[in-house]
Parts: sequence; structure tokens; C-alpha cells
Amino acid sequence: MIKRNQALLNGINAFLDFILVVVSYAFATWFRLAILRNDPGNIALSPHMLVIAAIYAAMVILIFTLLGFYNTTRTRSLSWKISMIFSGLTFATLIASTLLFVFRLEDFSRGVLVLFYGLSFGTLALKYTVMRWVFDRLRAKGYNIKHQVVIGNGNLASQYVEDVKHEPWLGIQIDRFVSAEDRSLDAILTDPDIDEAIIALEPGEYESIGPMIALCEKNGVRYKVIPFYNNIIPAHPIIENVGRSKLIDMRTNRLDNVGWWAVKRSFDLVASGLGLILLSPLLIAVSIGVKLSSPGPILFRQVRVGYKRREFQMLKFRSMKVNNSQDTAWSTNVDDRRTRFGSFIRKTSIDELPQLWNVFRGDMSLVGPRPELPHFVEQFKETIPFYMVKHQVKPGITGWAQVNGYRGDTSIEKRIELDLWYIDNWSPTLDLRILSKTLFGGMINQEVLK
Repeated sequence: MIKRNQALLNGINAFLDFILVVVSYAFATWFRLAILRNDPGNIALSPHMLVIAAIYAAMVILIFTLLGFYNTTRTRSLSWKISMIFSGLTFATLIASTLLFVFRLEDFSRGVLVLFYGLSFGTLALKYTVMRWVFDRLRAKGYNIKHQVVIGNGNLASQYVEDVKHEPWLGIQIDRFVSAEDRSLDAILTDPDIDEAIIALEPGEYESIGPMIALCEKNGVRYKVIPFYNNIIPAHPIIENVGRSKLIDMRTNRLDNVGWWAVKRSFDLVASGLGLILLSPLLIAVSIGVKLSSPGPILFRQVRVGYKRREFQMLKFRSMKVNNSQDTAWSTNVDDRRTRFGSFIRKTSIDELPQLWNVFRGDMSLVGPRPELPHFVEQFKETIPFYMVKHQVKPGITGWAQVNGYRGDTSIEKRIELDLWYIDNWSPTLDLRILSKTLFGGMINQEVLK
């Protein structure tokens, strides 16, 4: 019954989430204003603000829907659900805060907004945690189980069976494991308890894929195919049609979608603009320190390769004495070219702050693969597999490789591996996670103070 009514359950889920968000607002206003401040006359308790809360809740549901939150997500973990809740609520709250600032709703309690955000996240996270617990109990008793037959006897089939064993919360039970040559497959697929067939053939077996699919279609069994190029296919491939030809876009990413691009660019624009304003006293102080540390300009301008392999001038506070090898040599953790003040701002990553202007201009993003010198790009594209793929997104001030310890003079291969993982798995939540790790522990690097 659960499987047959998934669309209905998804609709009920969305409606319950809407109610929980509105109730969270009502409780937050009551507790913060009526209980803690004894201020029942505040604008936040007025009927029209409750209407605004309902509009806000509808916006949250819309964002969740765009994130694919209400799609059938048997293969999504609880951590994915909670991360999407965090991402959706954070984005909605940023929009609400911006509107409060623009329309100068000074009577609205900021304390209510903070409590509302925390309460919404807590109630929604608790709801889906309880739901996962309930489904786990049901599946342990044999309910809501998806019965599969795996077709193939090679590495791909074995890998899939092993993956399913490691993720029991999926509620998948593999009833049979048969080879492509097994003549009993037709009879197996007539079993009404089989929900799905997984076709996992090796390259040398692909002449059998047509007959395998025909048998699935003949018996009305849904099927999924693990392609023999499984290890190189991206996380989110796109299939395009050109006449009768179906093209698999092997190097697509979510930021190719104009909607997701707009979300990331809007966040970059707002965050970098606010950062430049709020950090202006620090930027001025550092500028004075750089000027007094050694002769030369305050800002260090260096050509880097960015989005779509286009070159741009990346800004930094100058941390070294003016030298002739700045465009062809990497800096190291004990570089003798550093000034004493430069050593400090490099150690704390303060030298990177002018790149907020690069982000504001659109040359860079807050989060993305770090841009490299043209000299090294030409070198690495010949020696490091997939190196140039990183230029399919905007470079960042910080990135997945950097918060995992790969920055500066570290393994290029590992950095590219992590950069490609970031591109394939990008989400607003991942960006927020990387920014959080950068701000709370990721700014102090391994450089030795001079």
C-alpha cells in the first residue's frame, strides 16, 4: 500500500511540514514575546503576521520541492533529509531577513525569527527522524520491502549486492542473483513478489542486454541498468534526445541549471557584499600593515585560470616581498619571500579576504575549486586526469579540498579528486557546510610563522 500511494504520502508530508512551520512560528512568538518579554501587543502576534508566516511556510515547501525533497527518496539517507531541511530553512530565512531589512519592519522581533528558525529545524528534523525509525521498524518486520533480482555475475553485480548489504535502511531485499545466461530468468520474473530487476552486465555481456530488457518488459517488471561505465559516470547525468539518438551528458552539474546558478550567485553577491562592508575596518588595518611591512603595493594581483578556462586577476593582500617568480613558483609553508606581517596574514588566511571583491564582481564564488596559475594549468592538464573539469564551475575562496586539508603545497591528484566530488555533489547545503568548516577551524593553515 505504501508503495502504491507514494504520491499521496508525499503530498501529506508536504502539508504536515507546512503546518509544523506555521505552528513553530506561533509557538516562537508566544514564547518569546508573551512569556519571556510579556509583550502581547507586539506586531509579531498580529493576524496579518500569521498570514505572512503562512506565506513563509509555503515558500519553505516550494524550496523543499525544488530541492527534490518530496521525491521518492528510498535511496536517500536521513542525513540527506536533515541537510536539505537545513538548506531550505536557511535559504528561506535569509530571504525573510532581507525582506525585513528592505521594508524596515523594525517592530518585528529578531529574537522571534531566531527562535522560529531553530524551532522549525528541530520539529522538521524530529519528524523525519521518527519517520525513518518507523519505516526501519516496518521494514524489519517485512513491510515496505522492495524485492529485487540482480542479473549479472561480474564485478558490477557483486558490487551492487555488497552496497545493498551496507545500507539496510533502504528496505531492499535481493531475492535472486542470476547470470545473464541463466535460462530460468523468464520463470523468475513471473514471480509477482519481484518488484524490480537490476541489470548489471559487464562490457563483454552487453550483447545480452536487449534480451534481458525484453524479458523484463514481457513480464511487466520494472528494471534499472547499472552501466558498464559506472565508475566514470557523474552523480547527476542528463540524457538528451537528438532525433532517435539519446545522448548522456557525462559532464553536467547542477549549476548548469539556471535556477541553481541563480541561487548560488545570489548568495555569493549578498554574502560578499556584506562581508566587504562588515570587514572594512579589518581590511583597512591590514592594508596599513602590508604597506608598512615592505615596499610595494598593498594588493597582490595575479592572473589565474577560472570559469570556462578564462583568465582573471585574483586579488590578495601582498604577503611577500616583490619578486620575479610570483607567476611561475608555488609558495611553501616556509617560503623565504614572506614578510613577517605577511607570514601572519597567510597563517590566518586573512590575505585571501580581497577575493571577496572577486566574488562580488563574479570572477569567483565563495566556494569552489581553487584557481591555479596559467603556468601550472598548462602543466597539469597534460599529467593529471580530469584536471580541466574543475573549470566547469567558478573557482572559490575556499573549497571541499581545502577544508579536507588539501591546500597549498599538497597532492594535486587528491585535490582534483575532491574538487570533482564537489562538482558532482554540489548543493546549497554543501556550500554552507564548507563555509562553516572554513570559518570554524579552516582558516588557520600549516604555514610556519616567520
